[in-house]
Amino acid sequence: MEFGVSTFITDEGIGAADLGRALEERDFDALFIAEHTHIPASRETPYPGGGELPRIYYRTLDPFVALTAVAAVTERLVVATGIALVIERDPITTAKEVASLDLISGGRMVFGVGAGWNREEMRNHGTDPATRGALMDERIRAMREIWTAETAEFHGEYVDFDPIYAWPKPVQQPHPPIYVGGESERAIARVAEYGGGWLPRGNVENLGDLVAKVRDRAGWRVPVTVYAARRDPAVIESYAAAGVDRTLFFLPTQPRDETLRTLDEFTELAKRHT
Repeated sequence: MEFGVSTFITDEGIGAADLGRALEERDFDALFIAEHTHIPASRETPYPGGGELPRIYYRTLDPFVALTAVAAVTERLVVATGIALVIERDPITTAKEVASLDLISGGRMVFGVGAGWNREEMRNHGTDPATRGALMDERIRAMREIWTAETAEFHGEYVDFDPIYAWPKPVQQPHPPIYVGGESERAIARVAEYGGGWLPRGNVENLGDLVAKVRDRAGWRVPVTVYAARRDPAVIESYAAAGVDRTLFFLPTQPRDETLRTLDEFTELAKRHT
């Protein structure tokens, strides 16, 4: 099992390049970073974690800009969105950003996606929360067409464009793996439909059963990365027993020195399970 980190990169924590170098120096496998374009001043949608929405949600950097900085100073580290909010993104622009990052990183990009939870935020992007899942599915299908066809064309209910040329094409073929976040029946169906991996949360019960279900539904051994894993050796052992391929520790957003100390703690924990 590999080990990586999931985090929010903001203007108040360690810089993206410093974080990337520190992770690779400690032999971590991957960096997954969160995305929020903004947080509406009107707080109607409850925070899924309970209580007040943490400050880091208000201050996230653009994930593709941050991951490009990471890719430029590393050689092996997987650079990933965890997760990109496709429902808030133009598919033609996003397809170019994903392909560009995959090219710049030398084929190290993983495209983690999800349907989001903040209804006010998505409405500001013109997205109806009631149809966000269908919108996400269609945008991803359109992006796959852009990545794989020399002349791409797509006509759907939410995405519609006549033949276009769009480069660069991704280094990874047919495109960077799409890791689907979430544990719902629809999320599992998405893994089977277009997912190159599954990204469940670390607090999910019966993870072993769900891993088997995801792989059975997809018909192949889908790679599984656990997001925001608990720092409990017994829990990590249970991930390994469940067939998890990568565990992501959740890294608090802190200044450089505090971050490096936390990474050293993660390193010691990971060494017990490698």
